[in-house]
Amino acid sequence: MKTTVEIPDALFRRAKKYSAEKGVPLRSVIEEGLRRVLESPAQRSFRLKPFGFRGRGAVSVADWSRVRELIYEDRGGKGELLDRG
Repeated sequence: MKTTVEIPDALFRRAKKYSAEKGVPLRSVIEEGLRRVLESPAQRSFRLKPFGFRGRGAVSVADWSRVRELIYEDRGGKGELLDRG
């Protein structure tokens, strides 16, 4: 069957170059690409595995200015501009 499709110029050039390097017609490259997409199993969505940690959990920090100093000490500042109260 004949059909017309529009693809980006850059993709066309890459496919044409690939077909020349492999010594196969562009039609074969396109057919193989379609077969691979249609025959491959559907991709599963990514999910993080549940995890836990040992320790006391969240710890209350009474002095956030000290935390900011530690965060910014190697970045040339102490985070004064972020102090909102």
